[in-house]
Amino acid sequence: MSTDRYDRLAYRRTGDSGLRLPAFSLGLWQKFGTDYAYDNQRAIVLHAFDLGITHFDNADRYGPPHRAAQKFFGEVLRRDLAAHRDELILSTKAGNPIGRSPYQSGGSRKSLLASLDHSLRDLGTDYVDVFYHHRADPETPLEETVGALVSAVQQGKALYVGVSNYDTALAHRAAELLRQAGVPLLVHQPRYSIFDRTPETGGLLDQAAADGFGLVVYSPLAQGLLTDKYLAGIPAGARALTSAFLTPDAIDDAYRQRAQALNKIASDRGQSLAQLALQWVLRRPEVTSAILGASSPEQLDHNVRALDFPPLTADELALIDGI
Repeated sequence: MSTDRYDRLAYRRTGDSGLRLPAFSLGLWQKFGTDYAYDNQRAIVLHAFDLGITHFDNADRYGPPHRAAQKFFGEVLRRDLAAHRDELILSTKAGNPIGRSPYQSGGSRKSLLASLDHSLRDLGTDYVDVFYHHRADPETPLEETVGALVSAVQQGKALYVGVSNYDTALAHRAAELLRQAGVPLLVHQPRYSIFDRTPETGGLLDQAAADGFGLVVYSPLAQGLLTDKYLAGIPAGARALTSAFLTPDAIDDAYRQRAQALNKIASDRGQSLAQLALQWVLRRPEVTSAILGASSPEQLDHNVRALDFPPLTADELALIDGI
């Protein structure tokens, strides 16, 4: 392992807590299931750690099949990173459907705590650092969901708790309930990018500051739309042809015009469109970390270099808003 891994990345405080997370986290949402080569996946994880990326974001749903990403990481943890467990921030989530059983989805106490126990076995660890409710469940009282998160901490199975994909009002209610129980809401994980301003327009950024939780944002590159991959069309094997989360319909003339204009701003700054997009989400102090996906160690290197460029100016931010 690299001995200078803490010299490269900035570590940002998570809301009002004492926990600092790296500006970039590694997400195992896609490309860490059994459909990708283990050795390549392992190389990405170990290189991430060498770069100072200490936060690894997982969920019971990630695969395919479901739970495969956690089992993969558990193997890497056992083989390579066990001696560094105290340097790692491992997060997992439960609540999105992972099977036909009524206990394999939702926000009930049964679903969340049973999934957490299974995740600990997958990962081969006694605790996770952050346990999230993955998605709001309107059929379960929020008090029950929050109670399960509190129990996870009280039982020593999680150090902190979070929510993901909650709207602003529900996140505030969860934060209030957790505060009353003595287990503050550490973090919220929303989607956020130049192309998805919902955390701004929906008031989540302001609410995070008011309630004292941090934001760890996913899809900061909009599933690859905020890279140079699709500027000239859809290349063979691209995610737009293979993923359930991005379809070829998104690569239309309007998209290309916007992406090319953003790429021009990036080029004028001497950086790539992806690096510009990552700088953009990290410009807000409410954002603790941006989750990166990766298909190679080289891609990680490229994206982490986003931190090497000067801050975006007011004029550049205005140009981006106009586009």
